[in-house]
Amino acid sequence: MKIFTTILSIIALGLIIFNFTKINTDNLFEGESIIALITIFCALCAIVLLQILRISKRIEEKSR
Repeated sequence: MKIFTTILSIIALGLIIFNFTKINTDNLFEGESIIALITIFCALCAIVLLQILRISKRIEEKSR
């Protein structure tokens, strides 16, 4: 499970980096910029959820 969450976190981080290059600071809320912002937000949410999953699995192992 740790490898799975690590790989998905790396993919999400890659999406964040890629979408930062798509942001147009002149028209932040138009065209590709808004799509890039939404994707960055979703990738950040995915990273947070994966970290919660990793922590919950660690707690589960210690409680056994």
